[in-house]
Amino acid sequence: MGSEGSAAVVVPRNFRLLEELERGEKGIGDGTVSYGMDDADDIYMRSWTGTIIGPPNTVHEGRIYQLKLFCDTDYPDRPPTVRFQTRINMTCVNQETGMVEPSLFPMLGNWQREHTMQDILISLKKEMSAPQNRRLHQPNDGNEDQRVEQKGLSLRCAIM
Repeated sequence: MGSEGSAAVVVPRNFRLLEELERGEKGIGDGTVSYGMDDADDIYMRSWTGTIIGPPNTVHEGRIYQLKLFCDTDYPDRPPTVRFQTRINMTCVNQETGMVEPSLFPMLGNWQREHTMQDILISLKKEMSAPQNRRLHQPNDGNEDQRVEQKGLSLRCAIM
């Protein structure tokens, strides 16, 4: 009774997300990366929140970064969208929107079904330590609301 011709088992989306939720609730490694559901009433498990504590010996050290991850109905076949709520200056993050750009962040750009939200957060933390990001000047601490307010302020000044 060999395993000739057996194909890999594809775990359904909801089971996969339940596994990720359980893993996220238990905590990850040293506690500098965490994630969980954004809305417990979201039966489709689409909206998630992630947290990364900036790595030591970088400009990110001691900073707490909040992220939103959105897993559409095609997750995990397609990557989630990932957006920093906290302002951050990184080469793979759009400064206007806080979106992690798949074309500039290999984990999203070369997505594989086996990747998880945990993998994304750990990879982003590693990216913070990369030579191109570890010393980049960072904006004042703030969230997306401040980003929008600042954008609106400059727009009002330009109109006057």
